[in-house]
Order: sequence, then structure tokens, then C-alpha cells
Amino acid sequence: MAVRRVVPNIPSESVQESRAFYGLLGFEEVMNHGWVMTLASPSSPGAQISVMTGDRTAPVDPDMSVEVDDVDAAYAAMREGGAEILYPVQDEEWGVRRFFVRDPSGRVVNVLAHRARAGQ
Repeated sequence: MAVRRVVPNIPSESVQESRAFYGLLGFEEVMNHGWVMTLASPSSPGAQISVMTGDRTAPVDPDMSVEVDDVDAAYAAMREGGAEILYPVQDEEWGVRRFFVRDPSGRVVNVLAHRARAGQ
């Protein structure tokens, strides 16, 4: 299993204002589902942040997202390691396979793979 990217999730009720603010730093919108928007640096596309009003497809809001190349292997490793799973692995209608796990400091981590990449 390999990590593809790590993205902080910033809670905001002012998504458009956040887009304008981070745009001043050079970020551009690369994904927008209304409740979550991802911004990336055009010169370094792996440099990303997500701004969200609240996760509309899960029971809790994640603090960060970790994209992996094999979400099922990550899920198995977390379960075997005794981690607290907050949201079991599943396919979301918007194109990712993911689960939520709590880290030792209490942060909620969204571990995901885009379905086209899941299991690869």
C-alpha cells in the first residue's frame, strides 16, 4: 500500500470566500461537490486543501484525507492494528471508496481511493 497524497480538510461555512482567499495564494479549484471543494496548486498539483461545510455522505467530518493506492489493504491494516473505525469501508456515489478512522490524537482521517484506482 502506498500513499498518493494527504489533504487537510478545512471546515468552512464560507466556501466561496475560502476559495477566493486561497486563490490569493495560488490555489485553483479542481473539484467541487457543493459541500466539499478541493483546491490545488497548478505548479504542484499534489499540494491541495479541501474546504467543506460538512461531509454529506458520512456521519462525521474528517480532519484530513489520505489517498492510498489500495483502500482495502489500508482498511485491513487499521482493523488488524485495533484502530477505531468510525465509518466502514464503502463505495461513495461520487467516485471514491473510503473509510474513516480515528488517529491516536483523536483526529478523524478519511482514507480513500478513487474507484478507478481502488485495489490497484
